[in-house]
Amino acid sequence: MQRRSLLTALGASLALPQLARAQTAPLKIRFGWAITPAQLLPVIFDNTGILKHYGKSYVAEPFYFKGSTPQITALAAGELEISGLAFSSFGLAIQNAHMADLRVIGDLYQDGVPGYYSSTYVVRADSDIKTVEDLRGKTIASNGLGGAIDMAMRKMLRDHGLEDKRDYKVIEVEFPNMGPMLAEQKVDMAGMVAPFSLTEAKAGRVRTLFTIKDAMGVAQTTLLAARAPFIAKNRAALVDFFEDVQIGTRWLLNPANRKDALALVARVTKRPESNFADWLFTHDDYFHDPDARPNLVALQSNLNVQKELGFLKLDIEVNKFADLSLVDDAAKRHG
Repeated sequence: MQRRSLLTALGASLALPQLARAQTAPLKIRFGWAITPAQLLPVIFDNTGILKHYGKSYVAEPFYFKGSTPQITALAAGELEISGLAFSSFGLAIQNAHMADLRVIGDLYQDGVPGYYSSTYVVRADSDIKTVEDLRGKTIASNGLGGAIDMAMRKMLRDHGLEDKRDYKVIEVEFPNMGPMLAEQKVDMAGMVAPFSLTEAKAGRVRTLFTIKDAMGVAQTTLLAARAPFIAKNRAALVDFFEDVQIGTRWLLNPANRKDALALVARVTKRPESNFADWLFTHDDYFHDPDARPNLVALQSNLNVQKELGFLKLDIEVNKFADLSLVDDAAKRHG
């Protein structure tokens, strides 16, 4: 009897770790996003049936923001685990929010990669603005002061001898409203991203004056960032998260899945497939790294420009604020 009790107790003790693991809830990852399908995460996590780890080691919850700058506050307050930041917001989070533990951990999309799309700065098709110099005295629409689109615009105009307030006026306008404001002549130029720029160009309403690539070369326009303590505490689940991001990204970029991918994007964005059919997931789209690996060389260059324009006071060494081990370890699993 005593031997049986001992064996029963031993069996129960051995079962406890397994029971604890079984009862451990998946890690909840709240992530921020601002524009889709340029940023693919909301699309990927609306298609969880193809993902390997979703609902097991983690779950993901998307939160929409009008831009990336408000995500700095949400990340600092513990309301987000991963934020989708523009390169400019990344720099400001380190400088102004004093997030010395902030790390770039993934790619959202890159602008100006050779052979791929670059965001455009457009004027009305019938506008008499033909050169950058013609913007003197004009009003320009930017989606957010100090953002990536805003930053490249300011650099291009400075390179042509034009400075904000002295030579032109900038007002903040959300991307969907830029086309109508151009048409109503409330602004003279707008810095637009896909799909809005492509829709306006396809309708013949706008003409491109220059692109982000013209202004600053390749840009790590938006990236995924998280804080180091969260990464250290949840590393295994985050590698699973990025393996699924890679699975989802590769599925979307695979031409064999294009019909289903377009239908998925239409469902997520609540816009017709015709808005995307002739460019999305082609070389007329932004570049999305299949492994969600950010371009640190481009990011360093982008932050240097931000400092040159006076929006940063710090010299930020990107490599000190990057942790690519998550995407790299996830990519090894694909063989």
